[in-house]
Amino acid sequence: MDILLSGFMILMRWDVIAALAVGSVGGVIIGAIPGVGPAVAIAILLPATFSLDPIVGLTVLLGIYGSSMYGGAIPAILINTPGTAVNALTTYDGYPMTMNGEAKRALSLAYSASFFGGIFSVVCLILLSPVLAVIAPMFGSREIFLAALLGIILVVTAHRGQVLAAGMMACFGIFINTIGLEPVKYSKRFTFDQSWLASGVDLIVVVLGLFAISQAFILLVDRDESPDAAPISGGLFQGFKELFQHKRVASVAASFGVMMGMIPGVGEFTAQFLSYTYAQKTSKKPSLFGKGSPEGLIASETANNAVPAAAMIPLLALGIPGEALTAMMLSVFYVHNVVPGPNLFESKMDFVIALYLALLILNVLVIIFLLFSTNMLLQIIRIPSRFLGVAILTLSFVGVYSLRNSPTDCAVAAGFGVLGFILKRLNLPIVPIILGMVLGHIMEIKLRTSMSRVKEPWDFIDRPVAFILFLIILLVLGLFVRTAWKDYKARRENQQG
Repeated sequence: MDILLSGFMILMRWDVIAALAVGSVGGVIIGAIPGVGPAVAIAILLPATFSLDPIVGLTVLLGIYGSSMYGGAIPAILINTPGTAVNALTTYDGYPMTMNGEAKRALSLAYSASFFGGIFSVVCLILLSPVLAVIAPMFGSREIFLAALLGIILVVTAHRGQVLAAGMMACFGIFINTIGLEPVKYSKRFTFDQSWLASGVDLIVVVLGLFAISQAFILLVDRDESPDAAPISGGLFQGFKELFQHKRVASVAASFGVMMGMIPGVGEFTAQFLSYTYAQKTSKKPSLFGKGSPEGLIASETANNAVPAAAMIPLLALGIPGEALTAMMLSVFYVHNVVPGPNLFESKMDFVIALYLALLILNVLVIIFLLFSTNMLLQIIRIPSRFLGVAILTLSFVGVYSLRNSPTDCAVAAGFGVLGFILKRLNLPIVPIILGMVLGHIMEIKLRTSMSRVKEPWDFIDRPVAFILFLIILLVLGLFVRTAWKDYKARRENQQG
């Protein structure tokens, strides 16, 4: 109880409350603008958060991360254009409901489902805290290395149909992390006698280039668009009543979101797919799915909003990010010398509780904001895409330059921006590069630390947790090979038939 009170007191500072309000409302606005998304916004804001208190900076980023999907549902439902990538499935049933004259009902359902998913996952996170506090100290260097390796494997294998490309991008990210002074003996690696490479390639520079600058290039190159949507009349409260009528679908979807959020590299898309498939197979009206089914809309929106809080579990307990946004947040921890992992639950449990409460409060703030300001957000949807491109490009370079006042960083960010633009045009994954950099850094340090205690290969997995993680890695690889073999046989049979 004392820890809970202490966490609440941390959250009640005026600057933390202001950060929570700005992050939650700002996240909704960012999510409602097609073509921007939370990754771009967080990448731009990262340099600014380094000068803030860690709880303030993380609260802003958490607000954007946790609320952007609320806003992303608005253009997905009204103009068939998802505000964020994870709202793509919302268009399947949201937009047909709008075409059927039920736009208000669709928005109300989306808001209610998102709120339920968000609150459900935070409650699960709070209930799991005692378990995490017990399990986290069991992870030493070997266990964290194996967990990070498992994270990279899951990230790669999650890209069905693009596994080779995802693997190459992850390896590229690991390679980028090796440039500069190595962390133990401080010898130079891959610097080619270039002094500007001695300090390595900064993660934030890469993030801003791959996500923000590349997206600005896309918005500038593509046809200028200024989408329009009809205003909504009437209240949006009835969705909570209808959500209760589909409580089974909402509960299962939220559970899928929590489970998928805890697994590195899986995330919203898998949670949505499983939830949507379950809802369709158990529905009394499966023919309505894709044509305006409220169950389909509830399944997709509940699942994607249940993921953010659950994704904080591997980040806080092990210091292992599950996807790009939590990888960006990890850099804020490191800048302020707050190291996520086993020691965090022992030394700064009040800080962890404050983050949990922030996630809980932001969902309440967002739903109140949306219920009264949806028509105002419709004006934001109309912002021309090329104007957004110029704004993002300007803010990105300002953010990069503010890191170290280095024009070289701006040039490197521009280079990664071009790379990100090419990868997006070719529909190749970008996220594995960032996770390769972050997890590769963790793996190198933990491997070199643990090898001093390892005399034989078996010594590396001679502890229970390490052995379990090793078995999970073998299981994941085995299932992947089995699935790939079955797909190969199916393709050969189709070709022969």
